[in-house]
Amino acid sequence: MLPSMTSEPEQQIGVGTQDAFQRLWTPHRMAYIQGENKPSGPGADDGCPFCSIPAKSDEDGLIVRRGDHVYAVLNLYPYNGGHLMTVPYRHVADYTELTGPETAELAELTKQAMTALRTASGAHGFNIGMNQGTVAGAGIAAHLHQHIVPRWGGDTNFMPVVGHTKVLPQLLADTRKMLAEAWSA
Repeated sequence: MLPSMTSEPEQQIGVGTQDAFQRLWTPHRMAYIQGENKPSGPGADDGCPFCSIPAKSDEDGLIVRRGDHVYAVLNLYPYNGGHLMTVPYRHVADYTELTGPETAELAELTKQAMTALRTASGAHGFNIGMNQGTVAGAGIAAHLHQHIVPRWGGDTNFMPVVGHTKVLPQLLADTRKMLAEAWSA
């Protein structure tokens, strides 16, 4: 709870200069900021997480659905609760490199992801897209992945705008379980 404008700021040991705000620490974000688990190069054998995730159990890999050519996985660094990605198993960087069956399944799993997110969380809308290349904002440019980000009316508040921090109310393992159960085959 934020202190009222008339009360004295709460004393907090180790938080630096008093500024009348409580702190919400998000140390898990440092892994992303520092590039932890980022591939060392563009090849599939260069530590690509999208190539290694399918070898894990669904729970350990945060996989929500597996198809023949594409899988749906929770984003380890989500923009919003329930942020999924559809990812081809094959290590390709560019959308134009997908085969017809890969393209079709990527589209179908994206549609199914939207349905599962609406069922499980009542999402009002979605941001869907992919960043092609590092200059376009792709965090892992060497392996194509499409983002499916659920949105709700009023889901952006002062935290991401002022605090540059997204507050996620649910653990990823719990979100994965909820979406897997809501996914229609």
